[in-house]
Amino acid sequence: MAKDNNAFTSIPGSTITNSKPSFSHPSKLAEKLEKAERKLRRRQRYVEKDGRCNVQHGNVRETYRYLTDIFTTLVDLKWRVSLLVFIMAYAITWLFFGVIWWFIAYCRGDLEHLEDSEWTPCIKNLNGFVSAFLFSIETETTIGYGHRVITDKCPEGIILLLLQAILGSMVNAFMVGCMFVKISQPNKRAETLVFSSHAVISLRDDKLCLMFRVGDLRQSHIVEASIRAKLIKSKQTQEGEFIPLNQTDINVGFETGDDRLFLVSPLIISHEINEHSPFWEVSKRQLEKDEFEIVVILEGMVEATG
Repeated sequence: MAKDNNAFTSIPGSTITNSKPSFSHPSKLAEKLEKAERKLRRRQRYVEKDGRCNVQHGNVRETYRYLTDIFTTLVDLKWRVSLLVFIMAYAITWLFFGVIWWFIAYCRGDLEHLEDSEWTPCIKNLNGFVSAFLFSIETETTIGYGHRVITDKCPEGIILLLLQAILGSMVNAFMVGCMFVKISQPNKRAETLVFSSHAVISLRDDKLCLMFRVGDLRQSHIVEASIRAKLIKSKQTQEGEFIPLNQTDINVGFETGDDRLFLVSPLIISHEINEHSPFWEVSKRQLEKDEFEIVVILEGMVEATG
């Protein structure tokens, strides 16, 4: 553009009075500005290369809906948050029942008759809050060291023992279930599913087709694998409504059953550009200028884990 613009052409014999000194190396400020410009020029993706959706939910007011489905909410949390919730759930229950065990011993006067051999306490060998906390852990985890035991002269302790056993089983089932589901999620299984770096448009069987390749690197197969594709592109309707992220199906063999894959060896997925294709009225020059995104979704069942 500078060559064709007359404002940038040099005039013989002309001098420039307000000239700035030239630097051999760009300054740090210029480097930062250049990096910022590169970030601005980079187009935001709808779905990243690793399959993560680049969408942030904002202005969510009804947050109680996440708490009504607390199991799925805990499974969807990040690992560090899930581990923190896992640890806090057990620590809080142990501490809560430890306080109650200590309170029972305090109200009965067991802490005042520690050296009295004729006194029958609620819990033998409980001499303070720390020992009550340890007894709470032994009770809920059914460790049973045998040093601290509950006696039959404490009906309130027996009731509390039943409550802690039942609640402890519920906490174990809930938290271990969350961890098991989170561990068994095959998120990293997608790392061994490889897509071709580029999609091409060429003739195949005398038909213009959009093609790309997908392959599985593992020996364990993906059972009942199916593939589908979506075109993410802005659209303006005939009524003048602007849809920024309109989704359009790209037929990759749904009518013929070619979308169901036997993914033993790398396969070429083909989309025929015909009158039903969203690329039918798009020219080569327009295809290079348009901003759109093709999202390919491969679904299936992991043979090893189900």
